[in-house]
Amino acid sequence: MSDFLNWVATFNPIVQIVLVVVAFVAVIALLLFFVEIAPRRGRLYTGIRLAFCIVVPLGIALLLGSVYWAAAVAVVLGGLFFWLDYKAKAGSGYLFQLFGFLAPAMVLLAIGLIYPSIKTFFDSFLSGRGNFVGIDNYIWIFTQPAALRTVLNTIVWVLIVPAVSTAFGLAYAVFIDKSRGEKVFKVLVFMPMAISFVGASIIWRFVYAARPAGQEQIGLLNQVVVWFGGEPVQFLQNSPWNTFFLIVVLIWIQTGFAMVILSAAIKGVPTEQLEAAELDGTNAWERFINVTVPGIRSSLVVVLTTISIASLKVFDIVRTMTAGANETSVIANEMYTQFKTFELGRSAAFAVVLFVLVMPIVIYNARQLKKQREIR
Repeated sequence: MSDFLNWVATFNPIVQIVLVVVAFVAVIALLLFFVEIAPRRGRLYTGIRLAFCIVVPLGIALLLGSVYWAAAVAVVLGGLFFWLDYKAKAGSGYLFQLFGFLAPAMVLLAIGLIYPSIKTFFDSFLSGRGNFVGIDNYIWIFTQPAALRTVLNTIVWVLIVPAVSTAFGLAYAVFIDKSRGEKVFKVLVFMPMAISFVGASIIWRFVYAARPAGQEQIGLLNQVVVWFGGEPVQFLQNSPWNTFFLIVVLIWIQTGFAMVILSAAIKGVPTEQLEAAELDGTNAWERFINVTVPGIRSSLVVVLTTISIASLKVFDIVRTMTAGANETSVIANEMYTQFKTFELGRSAAFAVVLFVLVMPIVIYNARQLKKQREIR
């Protein structure tokens, strides 16, 4: 790999981009090809799979420069999959095959999620120097005004962002449904979803930018304020309103997501029900409340819970725009701040608090999905 990258580095930067993209596409196409032919029978496909079993160890030998590693990988993978395939053919080896193919994912899940979660929980009872302090870190979070404000700010985020984003997205989806230029209107609202949180934060930081009175304003909002004869406002410094101005950024991003999901759900509402309600003499609002909303209830739940979880995890917006200053910090940002100052126990305690806040939403979402499966 390093030889390939060194070889790519000898070309012009534009050519480097082309080469990397071509290599990436070639690898993906090769993987998709073998996934496609894996279940097919016949000498041709058997020959291709056999060639693949030879080519992969050779590739490992070239990349790692070790014949032993290549041989070990070939023996382990070949033997494992042969055994699993043999067991599956016996008729009672379905579980062997199932656990065999799930094992890599389960191992990665245990290493990347379960173990860190357990370790974080135990770390929350330690001080920054690793001494056991019991629940002192939690007492500190819920007794210190700054830490308590952080938790309250997070709750404010999760209360406002999902409700406003979903309401705006639903209203927009209803108004543009089957209208001329529907696709263009959807693209305009969905476009912020293509921007990273950091990029969106930088854009809105310029929107909120303020210069002293008498100087030329570069912030859009303050320029409007000056045009109407007002004084420049420090939108990101005045608490508690600065938190709401940060919340606007996430609403701006998530409204497109809500609009797309709910628009698709609205199109799935049977027209017969709407026509029947119209024949009964109901107006547009009554049809929306009594027919459309019940028909898209499952999509509304998904949108609300998804945006709620995104709101609880918000970090980039706060970190980029204020870094948590002027009482705008949230739990994810405070986790990073405490970690940076070597207060690992407090950082872990914030992580556990965030986990506790997220869990009810995840459980509620899972129960709703289970109910939908039962109805089907």
